[in-house]
Amino acid sequence: MTDPLFEVPVPDLTGSGEYLVPDVLQEGLALVLVGTAPSRISARAQAYYANPENKFWRTLHEVGLTPRQLAPQEYRLLPTFGIGLTDVAKRHSGVDAALPGEAWAPHELRAKIRRYSPQLVAFTSKRGASETLGVPTGKLPYGPQVQPLEDAEVWVLPSTSPLGHNHFQLAPWQALGQRFHELRG
Repeated sequence: MTDPLFEVPVPDLTGSGEYLVPDVLQEGLALVLVGTAPSRISARAQAYYANPENKFWRTLHEVGLTPRQLAPQEYRLLPTFGIGLTDVAKRHSGVDAALPGEAWAPHELRAKIRRYSPQLVAFTSKRGASETLGVPTGKLPYGPQVQPLEDAEVWVLPSTSPLGHNHFQLAPWQALGQRFHELRG
């Protein structure tokens, strides 16, 4: 599958070759961070959270999930820290509100979580969590959730996107960082 902005599709690491930004998934991960869909900037750069105004990479470092602040193009290093990346809408790019209904693929995400069995799954926005868990965004608190996802502990985090700047809170990310380190010993 291709996006109108691209001449050729970007292969994903799971082998189907149709994702705008490849999955970073493998067995043995403590945490999989799940976005909604790549932004247009990220899709163009073929890297996660590539908008320079996005706080994602700075936040990962600030809460102790990475030993230094990674550049978006270094996303493939995350498994060395026990972290994976994917999205709920892998074949579309843009802001959440503009994604078509067919963009969302929660069944694919669930299959990936079953396959790779991370201990933690953390959604980097309420919209991605809502589409996957079937719970309205207004009923999703930030932090750990009651129901697991395919036996993984589920967290919902404030978006690091520049569009959500006014609603960003570091505390849920810090709590996830603490939980991540508890599980990793």
